[in-house]
Formats: sequence, structure tokens, C-alpha cells
Amino acid sequence: MVQRQPPCCVFWGRPVASCETLTLRCSVNIRTFQPGDEVAQAGLYNMAAFRLPGFKPSTADDVKRRTRSRKFDPTSRFYAEVDGQVVGYCNLEPEQGRVSYPWCKPGYESAAAPLFEAVVRSARDRGIRTLFTAYRRDWEPVLGFFTARGFSLAREMINYWADPVDLPTRVNRSRLRVDRLRPEDVPAVAVMGQGVIRLPADRLESYFFANPYIPAEAYRVLREPNDLTPLAVGLGLENGTYADAGKTDPLAPCFRLGAFGTEGLNTKRVNGLFSFLVADAALVPTAGITLLLEASQEMTEGTVTVLAAQCPSDAPHLVGFYQRYFREQGRFPVLECPLV
Repeated sequence: MVQRQPPCCVFWGRPVASCETLTLRCSVNIRTFQPGDEVAQAGLYNMAAFRLPGFKPSTADDVKRRTRSRKFDPTSRFYAEVDGQVVGYCNLEPEQGRVSYPWCKPGYESAAAPLFEAVVRSARDRGIRTLFTAYRRDWEPVLGFFTARGFSLAREMINYWADPVDLPTRVNRSRLRVDRLRPEDVPAVAVMGQGVIRLPADRLESYFFANPYIPAEAYRVLREPNDLTPLAVGLGLENGTYADAGKTDPLAPCFRLGAFGTEGLNTKRVNGLFSFLVADAALVPTAGITLLLEASQEMTEGTVTVLAAQCPSDAPHLVGFYQRYFREQGRFPVLECPLV
């Protein structure tokens, strides 16, 4: 049997300089997903996390929705067994490089180390070069687990909201004109999104023009009147079936669908989402407000009561715009660790 140990977040009393993990000598069997694990996983999470701030219980149906997705890879989800009983689990999202905390049944916290070791080994075998994780900023034991293993703060994702009636009613955009995003614009958008956009340039056209959740018509491009080169690109997303930003938990580690910097990630669908990029930081004031007003005018179905936005903290030129025209709701940290 596994002997009860202090929670793994203290990493047995010593710091670790990289994504190193230790193998515990105990009768823990690590295996990958099997049909039927959904019930055990939901129960484990609820038992392990219910004391954390903002906890929301999981259900077997929640887990099944993910395991039945076409993108689900059963070899990327790991479970710890002791004497045939599932006592912990940990997820790797291979396409994203995102890793979860190893949630363990109380009394079996020592299973977290071999679980996490299995995830890191799998990531290396898949050629993943950097792992990242995201949790609420007030989940200190969870964040401590990762920082003890060499993860460090890469950025915060800042959530914003605005009342549409508070927006300026007019803007002088001079000679600039606004029209739709075109496939030939994608290379220029990739350049202006360097350091923000997560997908490689060769995957962006599909993301913009074949996205089942974001119509290509939702994008607008700001151009010089006699030059087709994009100066800025913006998104205004209206869908009455998506969540109201004013009713969501702003501290939850949820990347918002459509926000630049969330491409390729699992996202939360939020109604009234606005996001933009610029080719030159000096254009932020003019481009941002022009595209914001254009987006708000396009949201004509009457389902948007709150405008939403999300911006990474390491894009300060964009953060400054949102701080002026939106109100901050909350933020969550994104931690990264290189696999060397």
C-alpha cells in the first residue's frame, strides 16, 4: 500500500530546477484511459478540489463530453491505481502542451509524483518542447506544485468587460477604411500577431476561415484607402447561445473563444467578445477604437448586453487599450516549463 505522505506540492521538502520528477517506490500502477474511467475521474476531482476557492463540482457527463470528442487521445490521460483502485489522474493535452494538476484521492497524494512523471515522459516522447498550465490565481497549493517543478509565470490572461452604452459614440478614423478579412491577409496578420498568436502561420487560414465556432465574417480589417495591406484586424463575436461575460467566473482559467492569443486552445464561448491586433503599436488608439465601434455596430441581434475581452499581460500595448475602454474582471496565471 502507499504510505500517506505530505501533499506533493511541497515536493518532499526540496526545490527542483526543471520539469524533473521523482519516482516513488510504491505499489502504484500508472495506466492510460479506459472506457468507464469517467465516473472515477469526476469523483477524484471533487474529493481533491472541493476545499479550493471557486470550486465547481465535476460530473461523469462532463468528463464523457471530453472523452467522446474526436480530438480525444486516450494515451494522453493517465490514471494511478493502488490495489486495483483508481486513486489519481493527470491529463496531457498534446496539441496544446497543456498539463493538468495530478488530482489524487485524499490519503493517496503520494501517487501524484509518478502520475506527473508519466505525463512529462509522454510529452517528451511526443516531441513537446514546452509544457504549460493554467489555474486560478488563488489555488496556491496547485500553483505551488508546478513552481516547485520548474514552472514559472509566463503571463496572465486578463479578462475584461464593458457596457456597450459606455463606448464613445464617434471616432475620427481619418483616411482609414474597414472591410472583411481575406485569405491573402493571413501572412500580414501572422506578422502583426507575433508574440500573441499561438498557432503557426500555416495553420491560421484554416483557423480564420474554417472555424465552426467563429464565422469568418466576424473579422474586420483596417487598411489604408489605396493599400490592401492590413494595418489592424479585429473580431466581434455575437452568438446568443454563448455565455454572458457578466455571469462567468472571471478568475476561472478559461481562455475565451476568439481572443487573439487563444488559438488552438480549449476555450470558453463568450457572447460579445471583442479582440484586435495591430501592425504598429502606435496605431493602437485609433485602430482599437475604430474596430471596437465597428464590432459593436455589427452586433445587431440584440443578444449582447455585455462586451467581453481577454488579453495576455505580455502584450502591454494592447493591455493599455483595454484598461482605458473596458473594466478588468479578473485574471489567471499561465505557467510554462521548457522540456530540456
